[in-house]
Amino acid sequence: MSKIERLRNPRKPSSYRSGMRVAVLEGFPAVIIFQLLGGPFLTGYLLNLGATSTEIGFVLAITTIVNIVQIGMAVVMQKFTNRKRMLLIFGSSHRILWASVGLIPFLFPEKMWVFMYIVLYTAAHLGNAAGGVVWTSMISDMVPRAVRGRYFGLRNTILGGVSSLALFIGGQILDKFPGEQGFRYVFMIVAVCVVLNMIAFSRYPNPPFEPSSEANPMGMIRKPLLDRSFLKAIVFLAVFLFVQGLAVPLFSYVMLKLMGISYSMVSYITVVHTLVMMASYYVWGNLNARHSAQTLLLWSLPVIALACLVWGAISFLPAVLILFTAHIILGIGLGGFNQMVFAFTIGDTPKSERPMYIATYSAITGFAAFLGPVAGGKIYELIKDAPLWVQIYGVSTCIGAVLLILGLWVGRQVLGTPVKRS
Repeated sequence: MSKIERLRNPRKPSSYRSGMRVAVLEGFPAVIIFQLLGGPFLTGYLLNLGATSTEIGFVLAITTIVNIVQIGMAVVMQKFTNRKRMLLIFGSSHRILWASVGLIPFLFPEKMWVFMYIVLYTAAHLGNAAGGVVWTSMISDMVPRAVRGRYFGLRNTILGGVSSLALFIGGQILDKFPGEQGFRYVFMIVAVCVVLNMIAFSRYPNPPFEPSSEANPMGMIRKPLLDRSFLKAIVFLAVFLFVQGLAVPLFSYVMLKLMGISYSMVSYITVVHTLVMMASYYVWGNLNARHSAQTLLLWSLPVIALACLVWGAISFLPAVLILFTAHIILGIGLGGFNQMVFAFTIGDTPKSERPMYIATYSAITGFAAFLGPVAGGKIYELIKDAPLWVQIYGVSTCIGAVLLILGLWVGRQVLGTPVKRS
């Protein structure tokens, strides 16, 4: 066929390509919402509402504990098989409820601000957890296994660029308009993105759903739990995430509250972190074409540990330099961990049982990741009268040492041999 004929009769994209393109476009407003309402801006907004370190740690942990609902959602999916409709319902409810926290100062007395944030935030992330297992199930059917590593690497790279821009703009807004006014502008941007995200959800394809071979819900739940090698790996990852959660989610708290760093500088640090993570997604995705997700997951663990250990260098090097370095290393480590744990979870699982495998991973690791930031927030409250160096970099350095032992020694015992799934 000549070039002219191809222009006159363009080839209709395959259902796979159309679905993958929609998944990229849908991510644009989604990552803007997540960046402007999460990360350092979440911590900043909670501090603006009057939250303590313990309350901030609890809020940061909510996103993980709610993942336990994914087990129930995996069962519900067997009866209500229209995944696109469920994604639209739960995904939209998450965006709307989370964005509504911006109305708290206008609707409630000051003494209820933090409490109402926790209520709305919890309800929003229950919807996100339910929609998450649906989305993961859908996307694993939409993206052929042969191209998953490269596709998600490219998708995450593109969305990382959008994330970086959102972080930069958000930091500039909050620096130029401190306090309530700045957050009001941020929530206006978020409101527009919520509408765009809901429209994007409606454009997703609706691939046929293959139900579980188990008719009994208890039989479905037992399948991943009886898969001993898979369960052993998940329990190890849960322990690692608990220890990581003692420090990493509270980096923003340490920078904003204890070190007194401006929103603008914190946003620059986070932008660099996101850009590095964006680039690392692409690299990890290409590596996945030559190495298994399990192997790459193992490689990412010591990198995350190093990001915590580096904080100790604040004792003899400029703090801002070390903060940038720590977040660059963290971007590389989390880029590998997040991408490879996704590929590991959906990798060789039977298509019909995939939702329950995903839900089991999310529930077990989610509970551990919930306890981490809660305990971390409590630790910072207990040491509030300790020397400032203990609070700023002492905790992170000690946790980094524990993570290094877990990643280099325990991890090799657990993830060093291929996980064989039934």
